[in-house]
Amino acid sequence: MKVFHYLDVEGEVVEEKEAKGVTVRWLITREMGAKNFAMRLFEVEVDGYTPLHSHPWEHEVFVLEGEGEVRGGDEVKRIMPGDVVFIPPNEMHQFKNRGKGKLKFICLVPYL
Repeated sequence: MKVFHYLDVEGEVVEEKEAKGVTVRWLITREMGAKNFAMRLFEVEVDGYTPLHSHPWEHEVFVLEGEGEVRGGDEVKRIMPGDVVFIPPNEMHQFKNRGKGKLKFICLVPYL
Protein backbone atom coordinates (compact mmCIF):
# COMPACT_ATOMS: atom_id res chain seq x y z
CA MET A 1 0.00 0.00 0.00
CA LYS A 2 1.11 3.54 -0.70
CA VAL A 3 -0.38 6.71 0.78
CA PHE A 4 0.92 10.17 -0.10
CA HIS A 5 -0.29 13.71 -0.78
CA TYR A 6 -0.75 14.68 -4.42
CA LEU A 7 1.47 17.76 -3.96
CA ASP A 8 4.36 15.39 -3.19
CA VAL A 9 4.26 14.40 -6.88
CA GLU A 10 6.04 16.87 -9.12
CA GLY A 11 3.91 18.38 -11.86
CA GLU A 12 5.12 18.14 -15.44
CA VAL A 13 4.27 20.96 -17.84
CA VAL A 14 2.72 19.61 -21.04
CA GLU A 15 5.11 20.97 -23.65
CA GLU A 16 3.13 20.51 -26.83
CA LYS A 17 2.43 23.41 -29.15
CA GLU A 18 -1.24 22.37 -29.27
CA ALA A 19 -1.55 22.71 -25.45
CA LYS A 20 -1.59 25.80 -23.27
CA GLY A 21 -1.23 26.11 -19.49
CA VAL A 22 -1.44 22.38 -18.69
CA THR A 23 0.38 20.56 -15.89
CA VAL A 24 0.03 16.83 -15.20
CA ARG A 25 0.95 14.89 -12.07
CA TRP A 26 1.34 11.12 -12.58
CA LEU A 27 -0.13 10.00 -9.25
CA ILE A 28 -0.24 6.23 -9.74
CA THR A 29 2.03 4.55 -12.28
CA ARG A 30 3.36 1.23 -13.46
CA GLU A 31 6.61 1.99 -11.60
CA MET A 32 4.63 1.96 -8.34
CA GLY A 33 3.22 -1.45 -9.14
CA ALA A 34 -0.04 -0.44 -10.86
CA LYS A 35 -0.41 -3.10 -13.55
CA ASN A 36 -3.62 -2.00 -15.27
CA PHE A 37 -4.23 1.76 -14.98
CA ALA A 38 -2.41 5.05 -14.48
CA MET A 39 -3.98 7.85 -12.46
CA ARG A 40 -3.12 11.41 -13.44
CA LEU A 41 -4.13 14.81 -12.09
CA PHE A 42 -4.44 17.55 -14.70
CA GLU A 43 -4.33 21.23 -13.78
CA VAL A 44 -5.35 23.61 -16.57
CA GLU A 45 -4.80 27.34 -16.13
CA VAL A 46 -7.45 29.93 -17.03
CA ASP A 47 -7.90 29.97 -20.84
CA GLY A 48 -5.67 26.88 -21.08
CA TYR A 49 -6.38 23.68 -22.99
CA THR A 50 -5.10 20.19 -23.65
CA PRO A 51 -4.18 19.18 -27.21
CA LEU A 52 -6.95 18.03 -29.53
CA HIS A 53 -5.99 14.40 -30.09
CA SER A 54 -7.05 10.76 -30.13
CA HIS A 55 -5.47 7.43 -29.22
CA PRO A 56 -6.48 3.76 -29.00
CA TRP A 57 -7.30 3.80 -25.26
CA GLU A 58 -10.17 5.17 -23.23
CA HIS A 59 -10.17 7.92 -20.59
CA GLU A 60 -12.13 8.02 -17.36
CA VAL A 61 -12.24 11.57 -15.95
CA PHE A 62 -13.58 13.08 -12.70
CA VAL A 63 -13.70 16.88 -12.44
CA LEU A 64 -12.48 18.13 -9.06
CA GLU A 65 -12.38 21.90 -9.41
CA GLY A 66 -13.07 24.71 -11.86
CA GLU A 67 -15.25 25.00 -14.94
CA GLY A 68 -14.58 24.16 -18.52
CA GLU A 69 -15.65 22.25 -21.54
CA VAL A 70 -14.75 18.95 -23.09
CA ARG A 71 -14.86 18.16 -26.78
CA GLY A 72 -15.55 14.57 -27.74
CA GLY A 73 -15.85 13.97 -31.48
CA ASP A 74 -18.13 16.72 -32.82
CA GLU A 75 -19.79 17.38 -29.45
CA VAL A 76 -18.80 20.02 -26.84
CA LYS A 77 -20.16 19.90 -23.27
CA ARG A 78 -19.68 22.10 -20.21
CA ILE A 79 -17.99 20.45 -17.21
CA MET A 80 -17.84 21.41 -13.54
CA PRO A 81 -16.89 19.83 -10.20
CA GLY A 82 -18.47 16.44 -9.71
CA ASP A 83 -18.90 15.73 -13.42
CA VAL A 84 -17.72 12.42 -14.82
CA VAL A 85 -16.48 12.12 -18.42
CA PHE A 86 -15.88 8.96 -20.43
CA ILE A 87 -13.88 9.29 -23.66
CA PRO A 88 -13.98 6.11 -25.76
CA PRO A 89 -10.93 4.85 -27.66
CA ASN A 90 -10.03 6.66 -30.90
CA GLU A 91 -12.35 9.62 -30.26
CA MET A 92 -10.87 13.08 -30.87
CA HIS A 93 -11.00 14.96 -27.56
CA GLN A 94 -9.84 18.10 -25.77
CA PHE A 95 -10.37 19.81 -22.41
CA LYS A 96 -10.54 23.62 -22.09
CA ASN A 97 -10.67 25.81 -19.01
CA ARG A 98 -13.57 28.28 -19.36
CA GLY A 99 -13.70 29.36 -15.71
CA LYS A 100 -12.05 32.01 -13.54
CA GLY A 101 -9.75 29.59 -11.67
CA LYS A 102 -7.80 26.41 -12.36
CA LEU A 103 -9.59 23.45 -13.88
CA LYS A 104 -8.49 20.26 -12.08
CA PHE A 105 -9.47 16.74 -13.02
CA ILE A 106 -8.40 13.18 -12.32
CA CYS A 107 -7.83 11.09 -15.44
CA LEU A 108 -7.44 7.30 -15.48
CA VAL A 109 -5.98 5.56 -18.52
CA PRO A 110 -5.31 1.85 -19.05
CA TYR A 111 -1.93 0.42 -19.90
CA LEU A 112 -2.05 -1.29 -23.27
